[in-house]
Amino acid sequence: MTKVAHLVKRFVISLDRRDLSEFDIDSARAVLAPREFELWSQMSLPDKKHSLTVHRRFLDLMPNAEIAAVRASMLHDVGKTKSNLGVLSRVIATILGSRGERFSQYHDHEAIGAQMLREIGSEETTCRLVARSISDDDNSLAKYIVALQSADDI
Repeated sequence: MTKVAHLVKRFVISLDRRDLSEFDIDSARAVLAPREFELWSQMSLPDKKHSLTVHRRFLDLMPNAEIAAVRASMLHDVGKTKSNLGVLSRVIATILGSRGERFSQYHDHEAIGAQMLREIGSEETTCRLVARSISDDDNSLAKYIVALQSADDI
């Protein structure tokens, strides 16, 4: 899917303001470590919904994935909380690029999310997958990066 199509779909989905079900919240709580769940809970409603969708899609692709990778599928956008941008501001940030601190934070959300997770003691594998950063000598995570990107391609 093209980046524009992905962004348009994410925008339309973000307009749905229905709350999460208890089942969805319990699903996140069951997968995430307590401090990770606290961070996930701070995400915007559209980001939480998106994370649950990506998580389900990731599990369809990688049903036997290690727990650190499963957690990364749910936390891949947690760094967006630092920018504190609403839906329209995110559209503008996408168009204008990394101008100013908050737009830069939005664009750097993967690295920021990985750092947030390191600060609360998440597994390094989760952090590296959220950052989508693997070294050339560590191909064991490459399959998870590919699956995460595919699951996120909504």
